[in-house]
Amino acid sequence: MTDPSTVPAPSGIQHSISYGEQRVTVTEVGAALREYVVGGRDVVVPFAADEINPVFNGGVLVPWPNRLRDGVYEADGVRYTLPWTEPDRRNAIHGLVAFSRWSLVDRTDTSLTLALDLVPQPGYPFQLAVQITHELSDAGLSVTLVATNVGAGTAPYGAGFHPWLSTGGADLDDCVVRLDAATHVTVDDRLLPTGTEPVHGQFDMREPGSLAGRDLDDAFVDVLRDDDGLSWIRLTGTDGHTAAVWMDESMDVWQACSGDHVGEGYRRMGLAAEPMSCYADAFATGDRLVRLAPGDSHRVRWGLALLAD
Repeated sequence: MTDPSTVPAPSGIQHSISYGEQRVTVTEVGAALREYVVGGRDVVVPFAADEINPVFNGGVLVPWPNRLRDGVYEADGVRYTLPWTEPDRRNAIHGLVAFSRWSLVDRTDTSLTLALDLVPQPGYPFQLAVQITHELSDAGLSVTLVATNVGAGTAPYGAGFHPWLSTGGADLDDCVVRLDAATHVTVDDRLLPTGTEPVHGQFDMREPGSLAGRDLDDAFVDVLRDDDGLSWIRLTGTDGHTAAVWMDESMDVWQACSGDHVGEGYRRMGLAAEPMSCYADAFATGDRLVRLAPGDSHRVRWGLALLAD
């Protein structure tokens, strides 16, 4: 009989860093941001070390974020097929690295870098070397990801991330959202893109508004930026604190998901506020798709902070 004390946690080794009242834990499996706490208040919805990451919490979405229709795409005239990882909608979702083991490359008290070699496979025969760095400072948490094509062929590529902003214990309906974007991506019943439209109704979140009654699993483009070049999604709880995520000019797509249709126990647990370099089906449509030639690298940067009124 296996000794339970020797069984590794499903999320693998736990890598923790801290800075003042800030504490971050990143998992070996998926390089997921398992927790980010400031002064005892969750900024993201955490999950336990001994559970499988439930809804891509804090996940790294590489080499594509969001959905790929039928798991099918072409690259340089060759047709490839990926497994359906969202079988109910017949989509391949959120890339290939969220449940792989990442290796620790470097760490200090306030930063850590993990790396993964994405090996060629039948549906994605390209070789990527990926590194992700989490770093804490007075400004909060910043995350930088660099992917390098170390193979021979030009690789289709996109990057995204899946933090669930925490409500601080409040019901999501009692929280206020602000999302810096002017255009909504319309979708079909498989949540695949059909076009774009100016934001209106529940999709216009340029000014703070209640999340009561908003059912979101939508992408947004034409993002708005502050004087520092950052675009934000902010979720303000009833405690007066705002869990906020930003992305710099390396990415220009938001995905917001209220979790109305996720698994039992996770419905409306927070607001997924996902910075992405492209939206759904980019491998097929080519919209915002990065084509990484051999030796080329692609770098993105985003972060989180807890803001007070």
